[in-house]
Amino acid sequence: MPPSHSHGSAGPAAPRTTFLLVMTLVSALLLTLAGLWLLWPDGGDVPGRVQARAEGTSFVDVTVAGPADPATGSIPVELADGSQSQMQSPGPSVPLATGDHITAVDISQVAQPGVDPLVFMDFQRDLPIALLAAVFAVVVLLVARWRGLAAMAGLGLAFVVLLGFTIPALLAGESAIGVALVTSSLVMFVTLYLAHGLSARTSTALLGTLVGLALTAGLAAWASGAAYMTGTSSEASAFLPSSAPGADLRGIALCGMVLAGMGVLNDVTITQASAVWELRGAAPAASRTELFTRAMRIGRDHIASTVYTIAFVYVGASLPLLMMVWLVDQSPATSLTSGEIAEEVVRTLVGSIGLVLAIPITTWIATLVVPGPDGGGGLTAPEPRSDPELMAPVSQDWAEARAPEGR
Repeated sequence: MPPSHSHGSAGPAAPRTTFLLVMTLVSALLLTLAGLWLLWPDGGDVPGRVQARAEGTSFVDVTVAGPADPATGSIPVELADGSQSQMQSPGPSVPLATGDHITAVDISQVAQPGVDPLVFMDFQRDLPIALLAAVFAVVVLLVARWRGLAAMAGLGLAFVVLLGFTIPALLAGESAIGVALVTSSLVMFVTLYLAHGLSARTSTALLGTLVGLALTAGLAAWASGAAYMTGTSSEASAFLPSSAPGADLRGIALCGMVLAGMGVLNDVTITQASAVWELRGAAPAASRTELFTRAMRIGRDHIASTVYTIAFVYVGASLPLLMMVWLVDQSPATSLTSGEIAEEVVRTLVGSIGLVLAIPITTWIATLVVPGPDGGGGLTAPEPRSDPELMAPVSQDWAEARAPEGR
């Protein structure tokens, strides 16, 4: 709901507002740390790592040395020590060319006589992925500079939380919704302040993000039960019960819904908070109601673009699955409400609803926190913040408004 202040009575962001913002975030951080301590899995509760290879086999790096033998299908390969060997053909669905770097499984100790000792496992992608990561880092640093570096550091810490807490906790059977909220809250505290600095604007975006995450988690908890999300539709989920008996597949699907919406929520909330501060800089005398109305015009455009962005991200990632569904002789409505497709549809809808609700909530909080005109038409002094240029227009207008007449 928009602020109820009028132009004549819209006062400055009172110290009480800032105090409430800080205390709310401090309380949220303490709850997050308490949840982290309570949900941290004991070492004995986390299943051990499963061997990726069978007994008596090993992984070897090889390079394709030539085309497959038309009669036998064997592919000549060269091992790292320069020796030659033969690898079984993976079939026409995996085209191989001379010079391809491959990871193969050496089955020479367990294979029957006359069988090629190597079996194709996967391509080696270390170099191209490393090059892409390096290009990504350079582009981010050139364009965003120190903020880009801070954002990448935050991303690295987010993966530390994911690998060090989230996955072990889910495998140990801890509360999925608790793990989702603790993970997303902790990641948002770290990444937002690292990337955008410790300021009222960032704190506003963080609070809006946390509210949006709470709404998303509540909606996901309802939807996972109402839509009978079992979490068993994917191939990976079929592997989990035998390796991690304590893992709750439905809970993992619920946690995935919350984490999937985390990044997009962060995007829209920081954009809306920045929009309110920029609008205040452009119109220092505008009332808080006017700021809310103008910022929501930006928010509606963001909603319109983000909704179909989320949908097409899923379409691009699941195109083969959608093609298989298209080939099945059943109605589109039946296809969208069955199996793995249904889980993705529910995940997209839950994340989109949380995103849409977070925009007006964040905008409303921002209009209460941003410095504004007092009852006499003057301006309040801007609060100190980490970005000195952020409130420069407001600072200048405030100085002029407070200067003696005739200066």
